[in-house]
Amino acid sequence: MAKNKNAQFKLVLTQLISDIFEKNKNIALNHKQVASRLNLSDKTSIDTILEVLIEQTEKGKFVRPERGKFKLKDLKTFITGTVDMTADGSAFIVPDDEFEKDIFVAPRKLRNALHGDKVKVYVFAKKSGGRRNEGEIVEIIKRVKTEFIGVAKISDRFAFVIPDDRKMLHDIFVPLSDLNGAKNGQKVQVALTDWPEGAKNPIGKIIHILGDQGENNTEMNAILAEYGFPLSFPSEVEKEANAIPEQVSEADIKGRRDFRDTVTFTIDPIDAKDFDDAISFKKLENGHYEIGVHIADVSHYVQPNSNLDKEAYHRATSVYLVDRVIPMLPERLSNGVCSLRPNEDKLCFAAVFELDDQANILDQWFGRTVIHSNRRFTYEEAQQVIETKQGDYAEEILKLNELAYVLRDAKFKNGAISFESTEVKFKLDEFGKPIGVYVKERKDAHKLIEDFMLLANKKVAEFIAKKGKGKQKYTFVYRTHDSPNMESLTSFASFASRFGYKISTKSDKDIAKSLNYLMENVEGKKEQNILTSLAIRSMAKAIYTTKKTSHYGLAFDYYTHFTSPIRRYPDVMVHRLLALYLDGGKSANAEEYEAASVHSSAMEKRAADAERASVKYKQAEYLENNIGSVYTGIISGVTEWGMYVEIEENKCEGMIRLRDISDDFYVLDEKNYCIIGQRKKRKYQLGDEVQIKVKKVDLSKRQIDFSLVQD
Repeated sequence: MAKNKNAQFKLVLTQLISDIFEKNKNIALNHKQVASRLNLSDKTSIDTILEVLIEQTEKGKFVRPERGKFKLKDLKTFITGTVDMTADGSAFIVPDDEFEKDIFVAPRKLRNALHGDKVKVYVFAKKSGGRRNEGEIVEIIKRVKTEFIGVAKISDRFAFVIPDDRKMLHDIFVPLSDLNGAKNGQKVQVALTDWPEGAKNPIGKIIHILGDQGENNTEMNAILAEYGFPLSFPSEVEKEANAIPEQVSEADIKGRRDFRDTVTFTIDPIDAKDFDDAISFKKLENGHYEIGVHIADVSHYVQPNSNLDKEAYHRATSVYLVDRVIPMLPERLSNGVCSLRPNEDKLCFAAVFELDDQANILDQWFGRTVIHSNRRFTYEEAQQVIETKQGDYAEEILKLNELAYVLRDAKFKNGAISFESTEVKFKLDEFGKPIGVYVKERKDAHKLIEDFMLLANKKVAEFIAKKGKGKQKYTFVYRTHDSPNMESLTSFASFASRFGYKISTKSDKDIAKSLNYLMENVEGKKEQNILTSLAIRSMAKAIYTTKKTSHYGLAFDYYTHFTSPIRRYPDVMVHRLLALYLDGGKSANAEEYEAASVHSSAMEKRAADAERASVKYKQAEYLENNIGSVYTGIISGVTEWGMYVEIEENKCEGMIRLRDISDDFYVLDEKNYCIIGQRKKRKYQLGDEVQIKVKKVDLSKRQIDFSLVQD
């Protein structure tokens, strides 16, 4: 933790030192002169400044024009970065170089750049007293998004598509010859074809008609298209999938460990069709237990560089919208050939453990298996067995649950963090309209499966990492999670203290312990969702990488994703690599697997954004029938233009705009997560309970507006 803080401090110090050189027209200064301009006089600070100057000179940020003196390598007049559009048509350019500050670009200097584009910017010299860098875009290096979703507006002479994307501020002109059969008011996908110099609007052509606005199918497909997920599989991919035989042959079984006579079952959600994990259970003569975590052997069917493989790589993940799954693999594989359905022989890749009653691992084995699942349990059915202690395979399920508790306790004692955020689910009618909202409960049956999957993931990663500890380093795909950003965590700790929760930031173990205490105590309380989501936001994001680092949230030194290859491409890569190394193969190409890991991480984020968008749409659709209704809510976010409120009973979130609160003029106090009335000093703070009325719903923007019901 101290190391992490020191790195953070040096990063800030590098920026402050750079600012000193910029303000002094980049004249050469020694480290003491820099310290004096920063008003730092203690020996530790002066020594650290010298350290930073030397380190950053080696990295090429500073140069030494003469002995003992330093200056910036160059005062950059051109930088490259990414466009972050604002609502008023201006933008900030986020530089590729993490040491550079964001550059403000006024609307007339954007040169047709759009949100997310990679651009080159000319940076003006700062005006005296100016607080921000300003610039002008001189080149669009890469147009990141060229297809948009929107509503077609067609007249006799011309047509426009009005984009749904709030960051796309230009309507797209469409010649009548490029309508592709679209009708006025329909939701469509449009591709940009040109943007002439000096023209206010880009030109595009309609490439896909999604359907009539407001229809469930149209809106869900619009979300998928907006986030770049294809709506169907190419015919050559389907053809390849359909050519794979359903039945397992004797040749397929050859060389596999046979578990067909061992008790095996799956436990999954009631509506699941892709069963990619099964558990086998056998009591051994020595009183121990042999527990196998068997995972669908997707890599047996999806061969590298086949059409199936290329499509799975491109998608990288299945996407779970409110009412449908967009699978990574065609249904023939995801719900058929690879799915571990009961009473069928199935090919698997397994992690098999010998455990005693204290869940100590006495032996382990990894390899390919064949299974014959005896029973398909839903979570509810397995939970009933746990609670009533009777039913199919009660002895096996109760022992697995007992061992899962031991594994869980050990994990938390070791410093893992338990995030139990609430998951919103919808009751839908036959047309996909939401008629009810409820919160999904996580019980022992869910946790049992999760704990054995974590065990398999952890042990597979450890096995490869330790196998490669000699001269031979083995390329592998890990799931890693960095320590939290201390600034974000400190800010969260000060907010949590308002609810009486103390977060200790002394060490990683202390952070985990106090966060777990918070999560345990907040369960079922009105502030649970806000505190959980803020805690998660203060954490780093988990990613896929070939670089071995630990998983902070789980407190595991090594971790991977081995257990869901039907729905995650990284798991397919993990199966391939594990098979290669078990067979004595040489280490795979690290660059190739790192690029695939980066792509998978990006697609995972995109899928999560699409899933969130579908939830927001259904929440808006649900409240559209409740305009005028009054609810109790919790303030879940504050911004300079309004405050977000989450309704307690159905978790729908909307905004109260500050201009609509009529009893005073309210201003954001960012540091204290609140808005304050300037005359009466009334305060609305994150986590406060308020009464709201549903004022307006905009389905196309997935926006809900509330008005405050004041005393």
